Amino acid sequence: MDNLDIHIEKGKITTIIGPNGSGKSTVLSLLCGMNKVKKGQVFINGRSLSEIKYKEIAKNISMVHQQNEVPGDLRVYDLVSFGRVPYKKAFETYSEDDESLIEWAMEATGVSKYKETKVMELSGGERQRVFIAMALAQDTDILFLDEPTTYLDIFHQIQILDIIKKLNEEKGITVVMVLHDINQALQYSDNIIVMKKGKKIISGESKKVLDGKVIELVYGVKGVMTGMPEGSNYFIPLRNMKI
Repeated sequence: MDNLDIHIEKGKITTIIGPNGSGKSTVLSLLCGMNKVKKGQVFINGRSLSEIKYKEIAKNISMVHQQNEVPGDLRVYDLVSFGRVPYKKAFETYSEDDESLIEWAMEATGVSKYKETKVMELSGGERQRVFIAMALAQDTDILFLDEPTTYLDIFHQIQILDIIKKLNEEKGITVVMVLHDINQALQYSDNIIVMKKGKKIISGESKKVLDGKVIELVYGVKGVMTGMPEGSNYFIPLRNMKI
């Protein structure tokens, strides 16, 4: 992955799309500091990520992974409260402000009613909302999500994306996520980054950056782009050029 120049606009939703194996999740891991870049630098608010201590990074960036595992007896409230760990010293108890943030995070994601429920007893969509709540409890300005709708049915996919959009609009949280669904990316994103074989093909405003030619180049699929009543574009595939 060479010569990768990516800019994430503050206060916007940026979605990374591309075929399987194109490097989407790798880029996400580099941007949030999970993996280190071999060449170049990643900057957050003008500071090199390599110069920032992990605990301070966790106060600026929160991350929701594609797959998450938790102990079978862990309650929803306990998991969400882990979001406050970067702000606490060893054995320090949660303050009223911590408790308020935990409650707000659960309320914002609609999981308050499950606070005493074991996480593993919830459905896939409910569990994903709990992990987003934990990320929100970190109280960061930047939220990274790696394929947050994978393995969910269409109802829960839209539910998760609506929550993300609402948080961005109401709290001004900068969101960077990886999605497979082109039309969901078009509908929910301000900006889109298109990847293929470890390279950035194009990036920019979602309404302008994606068209039939770009999608055919990247995915090998012919189709047409049409406008939707709410203002977003929609891609209709016609046939697979590789068959």
